[in-house]
Amino acid sequence: MVMFIPSLLAAASFFFLLSSAFPNERRQEEVSTVSWPDGPFRVEGRWILNASGKNVTYAGVNWSGHGEAMVPEGLQHQSVEYIVSKIKSAGINAIRLTFAIEMIDDIYAKDGDTDLETSFVKALGEQNGKKILAQVLEKNPSFTAKTTRLEVFDAVAAECAKQQIYVHLDNHISKAKWCCGETDGNAWWGDREFPVNNWVRGLKYMAEHGKNWTALTSIALRNEPRNPSNNAAAASTYNWESWYKFVRQGTQGIFESNPNVLIFLSGLSYDTYIEPVFLGTALTPGNGRFSRDDFPGHADKLVLEIHNYERTIGSCQSLSGNLYKKGFQAMHAEDRGTVNVFPTMLTEFGFPQDGKAHRDVYAQCLSTYLPEQKAGFFYWVLNGCYYIRSGTQEYDEAWGLLTADWKEWRDPAYINGAFKTMVEGVKGYLE
Repeated sequence: MVMFIPSLLAAASFFFLLSSAFPNERRQEEVSTVSWPDGPFRVEGRWILNASGKNVTYAGVNWSGHGEAMVPEGLQHQSVEYIVSKIKSAGINAIRLTFAIEMIDDIYAKDGDTDLETSFVKALGEQNGKKILAQVLEKNPSFTAKTTRLEVFDAVAAECAKQQIYVHLDNHISKAKWCCGETDGNAWWGDREFPVNNWVRGLKYMAEHGKNWTALTSIALRNEPRNPSNNAAAASTYNWESWYKFVRQGTQGIFESNPNVLIFLSGLSYDTYIEPVFLGTALTPGNGRFSRDDFPGHADKLVLEIHNYERTIGSCQSLSGNLYKKGFQAMHAEDRGTVNVFPTMLTEFGFPQDGKAHRDVYAQCLSTYLPEQKAGFFYWVLNGCYYIRSGTQEYDEAWGLLTADWKEWRDPAYINGAFKTMVEGVKGYLE
């Protein structure tokens, strides 16, 4: 027995030293027991936290699916797997996947989803629609002509889950088409093509449907609310007081349908500012103020978002000041003017991928500002082209990160330089 104890101690010491020699492997084993994406996410102050209490920051790109076909773009050129793999190769960890309320309206009207053949023929005409359909099926052999729109969205979400890329759903528009303008009928709640009840129904439907998506972590209420300048009735309600009423309807609908997702709130004037929310000032023309008490059960699910396209701005100081004043101050509890603290993201910014624009003040400034703010983002846009945009089929997207055939980076110097630096800088605050 006396001989056995030293032997036992020696063995224990050996295994302790062995485990200490490989700390990374041990930590990796511990981490691997947590199932990605480790949700649901919640908000605490300026941070988004996963279920383990670790910080999560999106470093993402927009992938549109709100066009006339109501199918995620690019599938006539590359497979879902290829596109998601290309996204992953740049270090991107999230997509802002856009959709139109019309897609859900069609489901209710027909008591079922619309198949790809019908979708493309309706959007592109008989001849071109069937041509594009054939190309989509060739690149994506798991699809058939009878695969539905939402089944394609499902496939994108499934591949994102496989490659551990978060999906952020964005209600981009009601009537499926290119966005956005003040006179497009989709500018504001109650506009010609923007009935409030259909909007709430659509949000609830997608929130419920998204329960099946492992990768779904957040949903945005509406892209770029703006003045409906050609609709007097709707324009009469274009103010913060009405905004607050509609936002509460939308958030409640999403929360009731899927209590796990984060909910993003957009500001006014094409979502370029959202000050009254974090400053706690009057929601004019009334005297009410933003209160988390008005969001029972989901106050810790709210995230602010803004857009910025000040591409010709003269200095980084000016751009940084504008971004802070219009949105990112919400992340700074130490600022005495900040009444309500929120995570804030830049969910749209972009510029021509021409090999030159990425050297401008705008692009260079954002590549340093966002990591400095520890703020998430989504670049506009991934698309190399569109099935159809503003009446033009196979519309080439000069701002797209991908080439027209969705195969390569349009501006490799930007991707491999400032963009990846920005991505890694933002993701550096993940834990």
